[in-house]
Amino acid sequence: MSTAAIIVSVLAALAALVAAGADVIRTDWVAGNMARYGVPRGWLAGLAGVKALGGAGLLIGLAAHPLALAAAAGLTIYFVLALATVVRARAWSDVGYPLPFLALAAAALALHLT
Repeated sequence: MSTAAIIVSVLAALAALVAAGADVIRTDWVAGNMARYGVPRGWLAGLAGVKALGGAGLLIGLAAHPLALAAAAGLTIYFVLALATVVRARAWSDVGYPLPFLALAAAALALHLT
């Protein structure tokens, strides 16, 4: 595994874990945005779980390449769908929120594919 793959995987994992933490503690801005996007409040715990598992998978995957690949793919899909949810809600001012997470997850995926 390359140094770049390790660095990007750790950054993507930390970003996903921080995002999961924001969902778990249900910060006002997260709850407000989710309501505006039409995401049911009861989904926050499940969405946090997906992000936390993806972040943990990337970190554990540093020792088990197939797990890192699966976690990076899962996080990439998750954040593509998050972006689609924001666009579907026509929350144009929020389109930039999922992009850094998507970029990190996609970069980790690309690096693990090479």
